[in-house]
Amino acid sequence: MKKNKGKKIKILKGEKLLYIILVLLVIALPISSVFTKAILSETNITVEKLKNSITKQSNKNDSLSMQINELASLDKIQEVAKDNGLSYNNDNIKVINNNR
Repeated sequence: MKKNKGKKIKILKGEKLLYIILVLLVIALPISSVFTKAILSETNITVEKLKNSITKQSNKNDSLSMQINELASLDKIQEVAKDNGLSYNNDNIKVINNNR
């Protein structure tokens, strides 16, 4: 009886290329997934910081608007006028109608 010697399996160039591409894909896909998630996380952190900044600025704007309304009130204007020696005299007010 003859012993069968192990047959060598020949791998073609095209098969080698396919195996190399497959190995590269198996390695590259998880790495790209982690990289993408890291960038997404960093972007989310930046968005949250911007939202906080917008909220703070909005609150500041609201506060300043309230302060403007307080300072522009008739009582405040009359108080400032009195402090500067001015008085409100209704007889000196003239109404001009611009109806044509």
